[in-house]
Amino acid sequence: MHTLRTRIKKEIICEFLPPRKSSRNVVILCPGMPSQPGSKTVLEFLSRKGFWAFAPRYRGSWESGGRFLKKSPEKDILDMVGELHKGFRDAWSHKVYRIKNPSVFIIGSSFGGAAAILASRNSGIRKAVALSPVTTWAGLARKESVEAMERFTREAFGNGYRFDRRDLLKLKDDNFYSPIHEARSIDGNKILIIHAKDDRTVRAKNSIAFAKRTGSRLIIKNRGGHFSVSAIMEKNYWKIVKKFLGSRSER
Repeated sequence: MHTLRTRIKKEIICEFLPPRKSSRNVVILCPGMPSQPGSKTVLEFLSRKGFWAFAPRYRGSWESGGRFLKKSPEKDILDMVGELHKGFRDAWSHKVYRIKNPSVFIIGSSFGGAAAILASRNSGIRKAVALSPVTTWAGLARKESVEAMERFTREAFGNGYRFDRRDLLKLKDDNFYSPIHEARSIDGNKILIIHAKDDRTVRAKNSIAFAKRTGSRLIIKNRGGHFSVSAIMEKNYWKIVKKFLGSRSER
């Protein structure tokens, strides 16, 4: 299946696939960072399940324009949501698609889990699923510290992420792009968190504390490591996610 491409707000490049049957159910994927674009298999999976499936590139990353982390990344996701009913054009065929009254769900992992949680505050988002999410930037493992992230991203990904150091360092204060900082404004009824005890990248204890504070639904697994968005394709996890989303799309 060939994925389609569109550009949102003149900056955000996004791969997408329509559902195989008529539907207004939408899933927007928020990947981790740093990572390589590679959501085709997940897009195909969601399309078969009856969802419009979108995989945007954050501003300042990969093909998208702008500067990474100049704005909090969930704003990129919300800019996408605002365009769904207005219309978006496939770059290959120039066909314009519109989704009337979209029912929008967000699924994010790790760095993108923070985007999913923060975006859920918008009334246009029905529910959000966060896999191994970063809920606080304080107390990350040494290899995942902000400084380590900067060094690794510049060396291993080059211009895949284009950012000023001052923007990345905003994360250290834990009041920028930080779900725990915004906990009072977050409706836990809209959020499902899945985390594994053996995650050595983002500690499960942070998700436990966040879920307790916000009333979010939390599933802790003994094993699984650090989940990516592709975990939803596993039968056991999809069953959980599907039930939480409450969609009537095909199984």
